Amino acid sequence: MTISLMQLWMPILGGALFAWIASALIHMLIKYHNSDYRKLENENDLMTTLGQGKPSPGLYHFPYCADMSEMANEDMQQKMIRGPVGFVTLFPNGLPNMGKLLSQQIAYFVIGNALIAYCATLVLSPGADFMSVFRFFSAVGFLAYGWATIPFSIWFGYQWSMTMKYLLDALIYALVVAATFAWLWPDLI
Repeated sequence: MTISLMQLWMPILGGALFAWIASALIHMLIKYHNSDYRKLENENDLMTTLGQGKPSPGLYHFPYCADMSEMANEDMQQKMIRGPVGFVTLFPNGLPNMGKLLSQQIAYFVIGNALIAYCATLVLSPGADFMSVFRFFSAVGFLAYGWATIPFSIWFGYQWSMTMKYLLDALIYALVVAATFAWLWPDLI
């Protein structure tokens, strides 16, 4: 007998809710991500300069290089050496729409849990014991919620300490989701 994804709707939604609550506690109560970003000393000047060009929201790289072949250009090499070199993410002007952002975060957990649950239907039986379910969901959950953050330190200049905090978040989410699935798994027998 196998388990269908539809049978897992309750742990998918419950795990998403508990992971969302864990995320809220991390960001609103514990706040260890507050040190992830630093303030530029010339923030007002930079904001004025960026605002003059009226760029649309998006991710920008400077100095801009459309193709790696441009790196052979002496002017481009000098710009890179002189610096600064970086990425800037611009958002729409105004206060963030927290309702939209929080809804997207819960959707992230629901979809992530559904994908993890699908993987579980391929390998776990309805009668699997608590620890087997917990180990599976914590390992796959960690991969789902954290592993993709590592390239941001490799390629985009995120400090490794920041990535380690995101990996800690992923571990917390994975353990919360794993506990939820392991707790509700016996109901599938």
